Amino acid sequence: MHPFRKAVENRDTAAVEALLADDVVFTSPVAFTPYPGKAITAAILRGVLRVFEDFAYVREIADPDGRDHALVFTATVAGKRIQGCDFLHFDEEGKIDDFTVMVRPLSAAQALAEAMGAQFDRIAREAAEASGASEETAGE
Repeated sequence: MHPFRKAVENRDTAAVEALLADDVVFTSPVAFTPYPGKAITAAILRGVLRVFEDFAYVREIADPDGRDHALVFTATVAGKRIQGCDFLHFDEEGKIDDFTVMVRPLSAAQALAEAMGAQFDRIAREAAEASGASEETAGE
């Protein structure tokens, strides 16, 4: 089992964040523009864990060199059953530098967009706080 899968299934947000590269780019299934950076990606993933119910990875697919991984999942959002896939790319240090999510069906994607929209003020606040903390640490 991949460490990212284990961290998500254990709802271990600190372990999930530790696996993200500082320059990770998150591409959402419901937003047009990708989100660059570890702070916003980690905050989005925490938001997803808050809105997904009955989340489970059902299949794991990896390329032979280990740099690309696909994790197929199911969950429920606002009463809608969702199927999706996390596409992960790993940098030379083994950190996730590209994270793309695809989901189906459309009705579940719409429920996800609405649920995540309701989380977005909190997500933005968490990302800003994390960015400020990392800038303070970098300046020491």
